[in-house]
Amino acid sequence: MALIQTFITLLGESAVLHSEQDLAGHVTDWRGRYQGQAQCVVFPSTTAQVAEVVKLCHAAQVHVVAQGGNTSLCEGAIPRADLPETVVINLGRMRQVRAVDPANNSMVVDAGCVLQTVQETARSHGRLYPVSLGAEGSCQIGGNIATNAGGTGVLRYGNTRENVLGLEVVLPDGRIWEGLYGLRKNNTGFDLKHLFIGSEGTLGIITGATLKLHPLPTARVMAWLAVESPQAAIDMLARFQSRCSASLSAFEMLNDVQLNIVLNHVADRRAPLSPSYSWHVLVELTDTCDEALLAAALEETLSAAAEEGMLLDAAIATNGKQQADWWEVRHSVSEGNKKAGIGINTDPAVPLSAIPAFISQATAAAHRMVPGAPIIIVAHLGDGNVHFIPQLQFAQWQALTPAEQDQLSHRVKQAVNEVACALAGTFSAEHGIGQVLTDEMALFKPAVELDLMHAIKRAIDPQQRFNPGRLLPPGP
Repeated sequence: MALIQTFITLLGESAVLHSEQDLAGHVTDWRGRYQGQAQCVVFPSTTAQVAEVVKLCHAAQVHVVAQGGNTSLCEGAIPRADLPETVVINLGRMRQVRAVDPANNSMVVDAGCVLQTVQETARSHGRLYPVSLGAEGSCQIGGNIATNAGGTGVLRYGNTRENVLGLEVVLPDGRIWEGLYGLRKNNTGFDLKHLFIGSEGTLGIITGATLKLHPLPTARVMAWLAVESPQAAIDMLARFQSRCSASLSAFEMLNDVQLNIVLNHVADRRAPLSPSYSWHVLVELTDTCDEALLAAALEETLSAAAEEGMLLDAAIATNGKQQADWWEVRHSVSEGNKKAGIGINTDPAVPLSAIPAFISQATAAAHRMVPGAPIIIVAHLGDGNVHFIPQLQFAQWQALTPAEQDQLSHRVKQAVNEVACALAGTFSAEHGIGQVLTDEMALFKPAVELDLMHAIKRAIDPQQRFNPGRLLPPGP
């Protein structure tokens, strides 16, 4: 209680939550599947305040969990259940856009800025921040960076990592690394920002970032396709890459199971083609050229593909509202899945050529443990990331004990991930590790890689106090 009172003195009473009722939303993951414990949640407003809180935690030898929008699918932003002395540092009050430099194509923001705010701010200056995902209305930049978030723009613009120029980080001892460089070239030793991007709060708390901006597209065209199979979708991707590679900004695939869930469980969502087709593709081209040129390229590519029998059906968006509505369908998958049942989420990526084999083999592996379960598939096809989600009905899940639920989820995920890794893939493409994939880290990552990661962790956080039990399996 003495530590809590010190936080209140430092931050103000409204910036410190410590009652069980107030803590509930910050110690439970957004899907309500996991609940941890913490002695308090604090809401600093500045980097200096974050540093002071961390110094106090360091002196008191308590664990620290950094939290943004709490949208993690891997339970990485909530405290552990067995460490009730943990202090959660929520960055939600740090929402300042510090600077925008259109000439340098960069902006500096607080880590608590919501992704959508960053996108809108960039757009107001005639620029694009290209990271886009379903949770963009609530997820925060700090969390995006800490997990190296992907999304629908990776095909053209890369993951979050490729769109970060510099960072400001509070280290486990309370020191502040001021690395908010706005440079494309800085060959002066280790590029330290990459240690913290994707580190999931285990090495430091990201409090600010210099983000890379891009020219704002002035032309945008979109098509919704129905294809026979994943292989047919891959063939269409190759056709678009050959014809329109510089303008191809998104190529998303979802199966009929996923589409029907969205249409049935999320209000005001409509698809332009019949949901009875087994495989659907959303393709988008963007550029700074005349939109008529982009539309012609889209139409010519689709016309040639149709003549060759590569398409079952296709629709082209005729205006911006229709484009936005189609993206709403794609970005509503998590909301729909949460309402429809219990999904055993996986986040693998494999080489494009291996996607059909992965889907076939992973389906067989999952059905050995959950016979007949619907398989939800939604894929960032252009970068090989296939979200493969066996779904159980609520009643099926609730009939299991908590231990049985954990065991089934673990077995299914590991079986699917084994298939991905056997096909030269990975078990985590964009969601991160959190606490749900630490066993996979031990199982699938080379020992040398784990040794290096543990060595970095020990060097930066020798007390092992930052986000314990996340990202890394137990080590030396």
